[in-house]
Amino acid sequence: MHQVLFKRLPGNEDVSLPTRMSEAAAGFDLHAAVGENVVLQPGERGLIPAGFAMAMPPELEAQIRPRSGLAYKHGITCLNSPGTIDADYRGEVKVLLINLGQEPFVIARGERIAQMVFQTVPTISIQEADELPETLRGAGGFGHTGK
Repeated sequence: MHQVLFKRLPGNEDVSLPTRMSEAAAGFDLHAAVGENVVLQPGERGLIPAGFAMAMPPELEAQIRPRSGLAYKHGITCLNSPGTIDADYRGEVKVLLINLGQEPFVIARGERIAQMVFQTVPTISIQEADELPETLRGAGGFGHTGK
């Protein structure tokens, strides 16, 4: 088990820390720590604070992902998704939201706005090579196998 430390930032005592909404949930819901309601117009994006900073061990990263209900019902999703929070970042966690819906969307204090999923980061050794091993696929990409 990995331990992740959360520090609630001043003025956000009323905003929930990341919360699993069920015992088997992969993601922790993030809550808006806005001072007043934020209205995202269709096509508009906004950086929404979550009211906390965190510290996780170097073998972890946190990914910020959209909430499926907000995406389906309102067209609210995350840009740069999944967004990565590195283990050495100690600033406030913020969520970059965009309104792809047809109507203005109001983000109220405490509203669940995204989810955070923790992933293990493998140790990688980069090696330069003059040649790469061949595969059946080769360099085919971006739809090369059909529709």
